[in-house]
Amino acid sequence: MIRVLIVDDHEVVRQGLRFVLGQEDGIEVVGECADGAHALAAIPALRPDVVLLDMVMPGMDGLAVLRELAGGPAVIVLASFLDDERVIEAVRLGALSYLSKTSAVDQVVEAVRAAAVGGSVLEAGTAALLIERVRQGRRRNPMDLLTPREREVLAELARGRSNAEIARSLRLGRETVKTHVSSILAKLGLADRTQAAIFGLQQGLIRLDEALDT
Repeated sequence: MIRVLIVDDHEVVRQGLRFVLGQEDGIEVVGECADGAHALAAIPALRPDVVLLDMVMPGMDGLAVLRELAGGPAVIVLASFLDDERVIEAVRLGALSYLSKTSAVDQVVEAVRAAAVGGSVLEAGTAALLIERVRQGRRRNPMDLLTPREREVLAELARGRSNAEIARSLRLGRETVKTHVSSILAKLGLADRTQAAIFGLQQGLIRLDEALDT
């Protein structure tokens, strides 16, 4: 039996989903919640296998719930419209399927059954968006994400310099340098300044002998 929790701030939507899923063999709706906070509180007791999650809700929205559910039940996102950034973020946070609220009944049921075994069901528009984003990611140079000043700071990191040394070299305040370093790490998905230094070397921002001389 696939245990399903419905999370949506519209009662009509919850009732419709409960009715549809209630007609299916092997699927049981174990609860409904009108917002993200109540859903997170209810999940430990209800132990759903699949959560049907609305993206836009008052208070804690769908993305906030997804961030808290890492490693928890499978999640199918339901949305009133296709929002590029929300789709990408929801999938990145672990949503298995992203469906519109106008999806066919059969597609919702298929998504629930697939999610219960770790599978995904994506509408044509969502699939096309994800494919295009992957293609863009392959074409994009990570250095394009950095501002000219951040590139200068990254080159200094590649030289092995401390924040104080970078501040003196670039005539910046220490807090400004600290802000730039944090931004560089976030944009490039790096864990620390050592990884940033290695990345800077790999990108050819400085000559290897410059790093060895510092």
